[in-house]
Amino acid sequence: MPTPRHKMPTPKRRPPPPPAPNVVAPADNSPPNPQFYLQEPSRKKNPSRSTKLFQRVRSVFRSFPVISPPCKMPVPINDGHIHGGKQMTGTLFGHRKSRINIAIQENPRCLPVLVLELSIQTGKLLQDMGLGLVRIALECEKHPSEKIKLLDEPIWTMYCNGRKAGYAVKREVTDDDLKIIQILHAVSMGAGVLPGNVADSPEGELTYMRAYFERVTGSKDSETYYMMNPDGNSGPELSIFFVRV
Repeated sequence: MPTPRHKMPTPKRRPPPPPAPNVVAPADNSPPNPQFYLQEPSRKKNPSRSTKLFQRVRSVFRSFPVISPPCKMPVPINDGHIHGGKQMTGTLFGHRKSRINIAIQENPRCLPVLVLELSIQTGKLLQDMGLGLVRIALECEKHPSEKIKLLDEPIWTMYCNGRKAGYAVKREVTDDDLKIIQILHAVSMGAGVLPGNVADSPEGELTYMRAYFERVTGSKDSETYYMMNPDGNSGPELSIFFVRV
């Protein structure tokens, strides 16, 4: 009589694991843009009614013949400031072998109101400033039909200590400019080299110089920035003249 065969129990199948939630991969793995905490510069309010009336009266008096008094140039006083000037912050920066940039701010924590690129190397200008006074004159042609502010002119003919030295160009503020200004937001005056890997850069180190400038407005077609010496004993090392002729 044959021996009955015992059937092996069928192992129970485990239920399949629940499906994993859909994970959406990020579309862009690039680092986020840096955040800037610089303040907007103050904007002048529209002139009041009394101010407009004063401007009209002054324009009428300008049409009368007037005997001009002797010309008075801005004269520094004992603390190194200039009568009638407004204190601004100016920063010169750039790689030593590339063109220098000048950023003008109301204060170190404000966005720049003007950024200029000059056709002179950073190292050359800083070297000249170390040897003595440097005067930069920026001239552009006057167009009576166009109503444009002086510092909004796009291009200037540049003279350095009386010699023509190419051109200066007003440009838009870039992210690189904002990074540099953000790094220097706590610096009121000083000079040095900004951190960064420049070992392989053919343009040399990224240097800067920051100082206070006295802004003196002569007219709607002339404006001057005098860099003030921190010790207050000698005159400015750099003067920048904006003139429309």
